[in-house]
Amino acid sequence: MEVDPGCEASIRDPAGYFARAREAGDVQWSARHRAWVVLSHAEVAAGFRDGERLSSDRMDTFERAAQGRSAAFHRAVEMLHAWLNFRDPPAHTRLREPLAAAFTPRAVGGLEARIRAIAAERLAALAQAEGPVDLSAEFARPLPALVIAAVLGVEGEERERFQAWSDDIASLVFSLRPGAVEEGPVARAAEEFMGFFARHIERVRQEPDDSLLSYVVHSPAGGLEPVELVGLCTLLLFGGHETTTTLLINTLALLLERPDLREWLAAHPEADETAVDEFMRVGGPARVMPRKVRIDHERGGQRLRAGETVFLCIAAANHDAAVFERPGEVDLLRDPNPQLGFGWGLHYCLGANLARLEARIALRMLLERFPAMRPAGEIPPIRGGVMGFGRRPVPALLR
Repeated sequence: MEVDPGCEASIRDPAGYFARAREAGDVQWSARHRAWVVLSHAEVAAGFRDGERLSSDRMDTFERAAQGRSAAFHRAVEMLHAWLNFRDPPAHTRLREPLAAAFTPRAVGGLEARIRAIAAERLAALAQAEGPVDLSAEFARPLPALVIAAVLGVEGEERERFQAWSDDIASLVFSLRPGAVEEGPVARAAEEFMGFFARHIERVRQEPDDSLLSYVVHSPAGGLEPVELVGLCTLLLFGGHETTTTLLINTLALLLERPDLREWLAAHPEADETAVDEFMRVGGPARVMPRKVRIDHERGGQRLRAGETVFLCIAAANHDAAVFERPGEVDLLRDPNPQLGFGWGLHYCLGANLARLEARIALRMLLERFPAMRPAGEIPPIRGGVMGFGRRPVPALLR
C-alpha cells in the first residue's frame, strides 16, 4: 500500500494503519502528497531535532502564495515572518529567546488561579442551560481564548472577534496549498489583527503592566519591526488557544463516547497529569509537521534530496508499538509517555506548559461540576486530513 497520512483509515485507526504502513519502512515516498512520510517514533523525533538537514522555514511557500494578491494579503504573509514554527535559526532564536522565560513551568504555574476563575465563569454559564449544550462551542472553544486574552492583557469585547480572525488565519497557516486559499478572509483578518495589536502595543509602551503583551513589548522582542512584533503577538494569541481548543474538543468527545474512561477519570484526580498527555497522544490537533530538505542525505534507508518535502508524521509516531505498549488503547496512567504532539527539540511548543495546565484544570472542574454529564445524541465521527483532525459539535446533557 502507498502510505497516506490523510486517509480515513489513518484517522479512524492510527495504530493499526501505521503499523501496517511501517512494514514497508520507516520513511516512505507518498506520490499522492509528493512528500517523504516519516512514520516511526525514533525517526520523527530525530527529524524534529535535525535542524541542519531539515528546514522548518515555510516563508518561501507563503510568499509565492502572495504573488499577485492584494497588499492586505501581503501583510498577512509579512506577519508570518515572526511565527517561530515557520522559521529556522538564527531568526528562530532571535524571536524565541525573549519569550522563553514567560513560559517556564514556574511562570505558567502562577496563572493557575486566573485559569480556574475563567473556567468557573464558563461552567456557571453552562449550568444555566436547561437542555443539551455543545461543549465545543460553549466550553472548549471559548475557555482557552479567554485565558490567552487575559494573559496577554487584551481582555474585552474584542476577544470574541479575534477567535474569528484566528480561524481565518488558520486557513492559510494550516494549508498544504497556500496559493489556493481564499484571499478575502485572510486579508481582512490580517488588517484587523494589525489594528488590534498596534493599539494594544502602544498602550503598554506608554503604561507597562503585568501582562504577557507588556513583557514582550519591553523585552528585546519589542525592538522588532512593527509588522514582526504584531506577527509575534498574533502567534501568541493564535497558538495560545487553537491547540488547546482542539485538544479539549477531541478529549471531551472521547470522554462522552467512553463512559468507562469518564467515570474512571472523575474518580482519580491524581491521574490528571498523565491523562492529559495521553489525550494529547491520541487526540492532539497536529497529525503531521512538514519540513523541507536542506541538503541531500539519507534517512530511514531512503535518499532525500534538497527541496523535497518531508512529513514528520506525529500521528504515526504516537502510535508506534516500539515505544507505546498497546498503542491503540487509551491508558490514562501511561508513564512514561513520550508523545510528540507538542513537537520536539528546537521547535518544541513554547506554550506546552500552559496547554497542559489549562486542559488539566478544565477537565477536572468540568467533571466535578457535572458528574452526571452524558452524550445528548450521537458524537460526530472523527474528521480530518493530513495536518490535523477534530470533532464537533460535542452535544452533552450536563444534568
